[in-house]
Amino acid sequence: MAQIVGEVMTPAPVAVPPEASLVHAAVQMREHGIGDVLVAEEGRLVGLLTDRDIVVRGVALGRDMAATTVREVCSADPVTVSPGDDAETAERLLREHAIRRLPVVQDGRAVGAISLGDLAIERDSRSALADISAKPPNT
Repeated sequence: MAQIVGEVMTPAPVAVPPEASLVHAAVQMREHGIGDVLVAEEGRLVGLLTDRDIVVRGVALGRDMAATTVREVCSADPVTVSPGDDAETAERLLREHAIRRLPVVQDGRAVGAISLGDLAIERDSRSALADISAKPPNT
């Protein structure tokens, strides 16, 4: 039987408002041991910010991390899936868009996230990607 996204996703994603500073977002990533945060405004998903976004669109351009807002560097209108979609749909979207993670949205609100690592752990727990994804984050 095919798995659905809701069975594989990581629930309760960390979100920050668009007006938050990049420093605030980076602190959230560090505290939660994650590489991305969802960007939500009044509970609605409006973007996705990754650690790579902070580096490439912030640090590398010499931006002031305390003064630059998440809105200025996040990916707006990210590709999403719903909890009821099948996991193959999530995998297809990851491949098509060459991305590593998808917000899981229900009625416009983020309820989780699904990543390549989540799928790897679920599909082949002995794969190298599953082993790496299951490890605790670097601190």
